[in-house]
Amino acid sequence: MASHKQPKVILFDIGGVCVLSPFQSILNYELSLGIPPGWINYSISKTAPNGFWHRLERGEIALGDTFYAGFNADLHDPGRWTAFYQSQKPGQSPPPVPKLDGEWLFNDMMSHSTSPDPWMYPALRALHASGKFLLAAVSNTVVFPPGHALYTADFFHGDPLRALFDVFVSSAHVGLRKPDPRIYAHTLRAVDRFAREHADEARGRAGGWRDGVRADEVVFLDDIGENLKGGRKAGFRTIKVNLGRAFEAVDELEAVTGLKLAGGHPRIPIKPKFGTKASL
Repeated sequence: MASHKQPKVILFDIGGVCVLSPFQSILNYELSLGIPPGWINYSISKTAPNGFWHRLERGEIALGDTFYAGFNADLHDPGRWTAFYQSQKPGQSPPPVPKLDGEWLFNDMMSHSTSPDPWMYPALRALHASGKFLLAAVSNTVVFPPGHALYTADFFHGDPLRALFDVFVSSAHVGLRKPDPRIYAHTLRAVDRFAREHADEARGRAGGWRDGVRADEVVFLDDIGENLKGGRKAGFRTIKVNLGRAFEAVDELEAVTGLKLAGGHPRIPIKPKFGTKASL
């Protein structure tokens, strides 16, 4: 990332940045079944903007039987499977659509993403302890219903990770999800408002918050290229967090902030875990 003056805001995605990526769960599942890697992400992305996954993350439908049935249907579309398979193996006839358990996959993805990233989470805690930056998050989220293993009664304050942020923009609560340009605009308004409301506090005075926040005073971290592209279009500076290698992004954050942020976790990339590879 090009050299700039220090930002006022460090803006984080959550899954794949602050916590382990759900994409690792997807990859593990694909490899364990012998499915060409990328099929599940392709299937989800090609149902945008109104696939069941996207509607769930905008809070338009609840997590339950209707979602699971719709998500399963999205994952078993013959036309999408044919297009994907032929993009991977041109000229070959595709086998039948792989049989996937969408409910199991979804919950495995969500459970996988409860674990803090061993490199980024210590950096986030160090940033919070420094008090030098307005810390914000913009995340495509899911609201878990009562009775679900991941249910939290107080979404914004009942989770130790979310409590580290001054501003937390949840897609399921605002009805917008990345990379919709409107969620970046919403986020910029939220951090600008927070800065102005806290301008007379010690952090606000030290950080020059009285003038609010401009887009170019935000550094945005995400693991998805499309989301980062949306952030750049909104005027944010961006840092890519690569799957299993968040320590590289921590290095960039240290350069941007001038702070020592890295913890003591070994700088060894996380690799997929899978059992015997089945033949498709």
